[in-house]
Amino acid sequence: MGRNLRQIKKVKRDSVKTTTATTDLLVESRSGSDCLVGLECLLDIVRALGMGSCLSVEGASAGAGGLLPYGSASPSSPGGRRRDRRKIRRTISSNSSSSASPSSPYSTIDSHIEKRLHRVPGRICLNGCSDVTSLFTKQGQKGVNQDAMIVWENFGSRADTIFCGVFDGHGPYGHLVAKKVRDSLPLKLSSRWDLITAGSKNGVSGASNYALGSSPETGECASSLKLVHGHEQTELISTLKDSFLKAFKFMDKELKVHPHIDCYSSGTTAVTLVKQGQDIVIGNIGDSRAVLGTRDEDDFLVAVQLTVDLKPSLPREAERIKRFRGRIFALKNEPDVDRVWLPNSNSPGLAMARAFGDFCLKDFGLISVPDISYHRLSEKDEFVILATDGIWDVLSNEEVVNIVASSPQSTAAKVVVETAVRTWRYKFPFSKVDDCAVVCLFLNSDSNKTSVIYTANNNIVPGNDNGCSLMRLD
Repeated sequence: MGRNLRQIKKVKRDSVKTTTATTDLLVESRSGSDCLVGLECLLDIVRALGMGSCLSVEGASAGAGGLLPYGSASPSSPGGRRRDRRKIRRTISSNSSSSASPSSPYSTIDSHIEKRLHRVPGRICLNGCSDVTSLFTKQGQKGVNQDAMIVWENFGSRADTIFCGVFDGHGPYGHLVAKKVRDSLPLKLSSRWDLITAGSKNGVSGASNYALGSSPETGECASSLKLVHGHEQTELISTLKDSFLKAFKFMDKELKVHPHIDCYSSGTTAVTLVKQGQDIVIGNIGDSRAVLGTRDEDDFLVAVQLTVDLKPSLPREAERIKRFRGRIFALKNEPDVDRVWLPNSNSPGLAMARAFGDFCLKDFGLISVPDISYHRLSEKDEFVILATDGIWDVLSNEEVVNIVASSPQSTAAKVVVETAVRTWRYKFPFSKVDDCAVVCLFLNSDSNKTSVIYTANNNIVPGNDNGCSLMRLD
């Protein structure tokens, strides 16, 4: 009897141990599944951030672009879990490898976002025109077109507000970087603008000390707000300046963690403009350029450059790059083109001092802090031209202003690009024509008068007259 009782107790203990082991296995299984789901949630957040805080419902529901349906993970058996994990790894690996090709498109979700943005009223990013703008881009002879452009009227649902920008990509994935910045940067700028405006209504200052002072990352003045005609800095200008600084900063951080675009040695320039009423604020990095066509005091149409080409040859840019151990020198076959190189390697040779992406150089003096300028429009200002260096490398500011002034408004950008392409072939017959992108913003669309414009050598040529006055932003 006593022996039977001892056997019964032993069976119970073994049963408890078995039950405990089974429970531990289930807990371990459940924890592993939870970790897997948590990882996928984190990836979803990263992907959402990679789309400018805008998630495609179709893409998410279909599990596109590497988003896996959580319901497909079956915790029923260890073998099933292992198969699911292998499937997940294969899917992520496949997505990563497919995005590694320079010719690969956006991820599926990014493609959905781009399609949605194309349907936004007032937003144009393809060749065309509106009542106040003209846009045109053309692929050069170096491969895929890495230039991008955008015009967004009634920007941020604000009346009498327009956003314009051109972006010149470079590196193996430059075309993807330029498109990503084109699609995401305006959203970030508008969101930041809304946030500051809402804060101001609640008694919070719109412009931060960072926006008005130095950049903590570079220890230098991030940008200088150039005010003309003695106008005081309004709340709008201050708000836009802060919005530009923060939008550019967040855009670069997003590119750094983007799961589908390798930005290590690829990047893009950006010259962007917001016009609200008579105020224009410009944020610029790289060597794309903004030029204003305006009237001088003698009523001659003249070209005024609104931005600075941020190249390594500029003393302030060179000083910063060298302070961070970056090297600057020109190649023998391009003695006039200074480039930025790594401290211990003759790469990548970037021909600009500020850019989105290019993270191989971000620790060595390259920054994405925009140079910001302001202009108060007058009745003498006629149009603003934004263009990539494919235009400015072969045409002067005066020549481009002359072309726009003497062309029909709807096709002005196209005429500039076609003229630049012909000039490339004439001036550099043995060089490949660069990609070109132009956005023309007309400040007075009723332009039918004929007048004159001065070129660089003071030759007088026909032009258009809308009347205006301007001052160079130094």
